[in-house]
Amino acid sequence: MVKIKGIELIKDGKRLDGRKPFETREVEMKVGIIPNANGSAMVRFGKTTAIAAVYGPRLLLPKHLQEMDKAIIQCRYNMAPFSTDERIKPGTSRREMEISKVVRLALEPVLFLENYPKTTIDVYIEIIQADGSTRVTSVNAASLALADAGIPMKDLVVALSGGKINGQLILDLNGIEDNNSEADVPMAFMPNKKHITLLQMDGELKHEEISKLINEMFKAGEIIYKKQIEALKNRYSE
Repeated sequence: MVKIKGIELIKDGKRLDGRKPFETREVEMKVGIIPNANGSAMVRFGKTTAIAAVYGPRLLLPKHLQEMDKAIIQCRYNMAPFSTDERIKPGTSRREMEISKVVRLALEPVLFLENYPKTTIDVYIEIIQADGSTRVTSVNAASLALADAGIPMKDLVVALSGGKINGQLILDLNGIEDNNSEADVPMAFMPNKKHITLLQMDGELKHEEISKLINEMFKAGEIIYKKQIEALKNRYSE
């Protein structure tokens, strides 16, 4: 049984923050928060807060980097030095490079990149406060920022994390759970078609546990999707 200084992470069906296993943290979303960007958004899951800004499509230079028949996405994920309890060393880490890549791969399937040959769409993501599940929070923020930029999309992208603690499957891992889980499963998907664009796993789960977790993330994702739509409507109603 996983404990932190004698404290059980799950007790009597409740987690440390009072949530039920498949309950997400409080979610906040805002769109159009950076005036100079073509599109931008802020997404917060509990204390984890991500800001995304999109620039483009714009002509990609130098020319040898261009794709003749489509646009490319350049994504940069970064954690601010003050985003965690211990100050992060400035500069790009291997972890940030890896998350930048998986976020880009999660977004590419929903974009009509063939509409903008020889161009780049730049996505910048800044984590200003980190308390677990930063990559999925980033995907949600980037999806909203792309929509805010007016870039044609087949669907929005919804992302959530799942995991397992003390044999119990859970959703939306916070920092303590993230660091002490038996398994951690970030997932991103297109909510209307239920098409998965990102699925990773750290740890071990049985086949039936993976199926259960994915189904629960689809269910919770419907609520996240409604919040995305609401944030976009609020942006343009203003």
